[in-house]
Amino acid sequence: MRHSFLDKYSQLHSPIHHLDPRVKLALSFAFILGVVTTPPTLWPAFVLYLILLWCLILISRLPPLFVLVRSLIIIPFVVVVAVFVPFFSGGGVAGSYSLGPWQVTVSHHGLMVLWNVVVKAWLSVQALILLSSTTRLPDLLRGMQGLGMPRVLIMILSFMYRYLFVLIDEVMRMRQARDSRNFGGKRLWQWKTIGSMAGSLFLRSYERGERVYMSMMARGFDGQVRSLRRLQLSYAEVCLGVACLFLVVAVNVVPRFAFPM
Repeated sequence: MRHSFLDKYSQLHSPIHHLDPRVKLALSFAFILGVVTTPPTLWPAFVLYLILLWCLILISRLPPLFVLVRSLIIIPFVVVVAVFVPFFSGGGVAGSYSLGPWQVTVSHHGLMVLWNVVVKAWLSVQALILLSSTTRLPDLLRGMQGLGMPRVLIMILSFMYRYLFVLIDEVMRMRQARDSRNFGGKRLWQWKTIGSMAGSLFLRSYERGERVYMSMMARGFDGQVRSLRRLQLSYAEVCLGVACLFLVVAVNVVPRFAFPM
C-alpha cells in the first residue's frame, strides 16, 4: 500500500532540512503566534509574512505546487465555519441583497472577521506544512521532547502517526475482500455489510492495541522516547534561530508604526 505521508519531502537536502528540529519548532510557534496576534486591518504585515514564508519554502527546495495545494485544503473548512460571519451586524453596511422574500445585509465588521480567519489560517497551515515536510517525524518528536513538551502528548502523536497507516492498510484489505465477494445488492444489504466492516475494524484495532501494549510492557517501556542519535544544537543554529525570531517580531511590530490604523 502507498500513502501520502506528512513528511513526504523530509529526505531532501537543504539548510532548512538540516536545521535542528527544536529551532524549527520554536520558530514555527513564533511565526504562528505572530500571525495570530497581528490586527486584521494591518494587511502589509500579512504580505510580509507571506514573503518571508515563501522565501523559506524556496530555500527548503519543496515543490511550490505541493505546498500551495496542501495549504488550500484548509480553506473550505475555514469558509464553512466562517461563511455566515459577514452577515452579522456591526461596523456599517457593506452591501444589501434580496433573496426572494429575505433581505440579506453584509457588514464591514463581518467581512473583516472573515478575512481575519481565512488569511491567518492559511498562513499558519503553510508554516506547519513547511515544518512537517522538512522534518522527519522521529526528529520532530525528539524536538518536542527537547523543548519539554508533555511526554503523554509525544506518545499519542507517535502512536497516532504510526498506526494510522496500519489501519488504512487494514481498511484497504477489507475493501478488497468485500469487492472480491461481488459486493452489491440492495442499499439495505450494503449498509449491513459496511456496518459489519466497521465493527470488525474496531475489534481488530482493539486487539492490536492490546498486543502492542503487552509487548511494550514486556520490553520495559516506561514512556520515554529514546534514540541512538542525540540532538546537538550548534552556535550557528542558535544565531540563525535568534535572527529569524527577530525578523518575525519585526514583521509583527514595524507595520504597526509604519501603517497606523
